[in-house]
Amino acid sequence: MEIHRFNVGPFAENSYLLIEGDEGLLVDPGFADQQEFNKVQSIVDRKEVDLNYVLLTHAHVDHALGLHRVLDHYDIPVYLSDKDYYLWNNFESQAQMFGLKARGFDFIPEVLPVSSAWSIANFNFDVRYTPGHSPDHLSLYLPDENIVIAGDALFKEGIGRTDLYKGSMELLKKSIQEKLYTLPDDTTVYPGHGPNTTIGHEKQSNPFVRG
Repeated sequence: MEIHRFNVGPFAENSYLLIEGDEGLLVDPGFADQQEFNKVQSIVDRKEVDLNYVLLTHAHVDHALGLHRVLDHYDIPVYLSDKDYYLWNNFESQAQMFGLKARGFDFIPEVLPVSSAWSIANFNFDVRYTPGHSPDHLSLYLPDENIVIAGDALFKEGIGRTDLYKGSMELLKKSIQEKLYTLPDDTTVYPGHGPNTTIGHEKQSNPFVRG
């Protein structure tokens, strides 16, 4: 599987394009302008990939800032946890909090279920519920690839902020310890911000949550 990372938007958010065979999906499209989105389209076109899905680890504005741009170009479904739709339903208000302009959405996404064996097209996920940074937060573990897309739960030697809607340091630590630190130590972590890391490194070196 190919994984392409795009560091985008005013929050330096990591968006991911996953390619398996001729199928592609986007995770957390945070593209702030057309130039950033063009980089995705260039890869999709060059590799002749069918971009068919969008998955959101959570609905904070920086992780879905480019979603309208994606949907204007591709008629594809969006998947999000159904644990709490407050962030999704108040997307425009979220943007205003940070001085951004972004219109809300007039649809409810498809349910991205918590499941140890959820498949879509050529992709197989272990979808883990990891709240604490946000109430709808999911982490996407791909056991066949030994990677986890951790969103804003776990960063390299850091963790997601807990001062926003329904944030909880206690809950986030619990999510990391029970849902992420239980993965193999050599699992590569693809975070929502910053560089990659591994589960083993974070268990030993993360100053917020030790394994």
